[in-house]
Amino acid sequence: MTSEPPCNAESDAINRKYRYWRLHVFIGIYVGYTAFYITRKSLTYITPVLIQDLGLDKTDIGLIGTLFYFTYGTSKFISGIISDRSNPRYFMAAGLFLTGVINILFGLSTSFWAFASLWTVNAFFQGWGWPPCSKILANWFSRTERGFWWGLWNTAHNLGGAIAPVALSFFVVTLGWQFGMYAAGIFALVVSLILLVELRDIPSRMGLPSVGRWRNDQLEIAHEQEGKGLPLKAIFFKYVISNRYLWLLALCYILVYVVRIAISDWGNLYLTEVHNCSLTRANSALSVLEIGGFMGCLVAGWGSDWWFGGNRTPMNTIFSIGVLLSVAGLWLIPVSGYFVQLMLFFLIGFFVYGPQMLIGMAAVEYSHKEAAGAASGFVSLFAYFGAAMAGLPLAFVMESFGWDGFFITLSTCSFLILMILLPLLRSEKASIREGFDQKKLR
Repeated sequence: MTSEPPCNAESDAINRKYRYWRLHVFIGIYVGYTAFYITRKSLTYITPVLIQDLGLDKTDIGLIGTLFYFTYGTSKFISGIISDRSNPRYFMAAGLFLTGVINILFGLSTSFWAFASLWTVNAFFQGWGWPPCSKILANWFSRTERGFWWGLWNTAHNLGGAIAPVALSFFVVTLGWQFGMYAAGIFALVVSLILLVELRDIPSRMGLPSVGRWRNDQLEIAHEQEGKGLPLKAIFFKYVISNRYLWLLALCYILVYVVRIAISDWGNLYLTEVHNCSLTRANSALSVLEIGGFMGCLVAGWGSDWWFGGNRTPMNTIFSIGVLLSVAGLWLIPVSGYFVQLMLFFLIGFFVYGPQMLIGMAAVEYSHKEAAGAASGFVSLFAYFGAAMAGLPLAFVMESFGWDGFFITLSTCSFLILMILLPLLRSEKASIREGFDQKKLR
């Protein structure tokens, strides 16, 4: 791994400024995305109560989920294009503030169609979170260290997912489901103000050298030079729309998100219906899922840097095998004790968050430096088509075939992930990415 430059490589002032803002923008996107995740998943944590108290059924919840994920995926793609030309400081803060307002309004509502409408609007503003983060990570952290930092940032999902089920369950059980939504919304409003303090634009717009030159990272310098001087339209069509590697990653992302969202959105209902767990116990399993994901993100990011030299596909393949085995285990292992279930939720979280993180990062690295938001938004568009399929379509599968149908679907998706990764695995034996062949860097 390339080390941080010594003081004599750059002026002391530049080094201090770089170190200071790298730390602060990272803190900002970490805390900010944690808040985005809490306001995105808040509905999931109150779903069993809505079904019981308001008479909603699985297809109602599935329809809300499908509308949310279609809108969210589309928003991530559109906002990814816009964020490449925007200041992430204001773009991300505005999105978080608005999603906080929507969560509060949801708590004030009581009808199904109000829920569906508000949650669809929430999905639109949720799409303003990921692209600014990918832009910051692509421009403030270089190729040979990015796996670690991206993996660490990606644990924001897991921190939010681990804290929120227990914290919101407290409000739901003691005060009512409305207060769970209020708490999530107020937290988002506060954090949106923190983002204005912590975030800044990319280094070049702050009078700093590029991160590749600052760290003398040759892979990053090559990435920075790739397609330099091309107009924005040409960059978008050549490095995003016509990029065959992004299409393979997008197809893989569909399947990863079917598995991930199915377990995180329906897992607590599975435990309450099949294993007779209380809401608190069922939501605690979702917290364990996210704790597993926290550790999986770190191992996947660190491993792709240290063991495979910035090559993301081998780690994706290893983790995908783990996804298949752990999902099959949750379905087929005959022991039904609560702690066995917790262990399996932990393993699914550990393995599914590796590909969830690495595919998004690989999309940025396979694309143009100035299209980081568009590239991540492009694959995310497909990811949330997969997430949408984990909503209403999967609800229909469960209504027709029960929980066996649910797990057969997830096991099939897990197997297909491996099949789609094989072309990328073969291509990366020759070079880390097309046009970034090691011979060109000597």
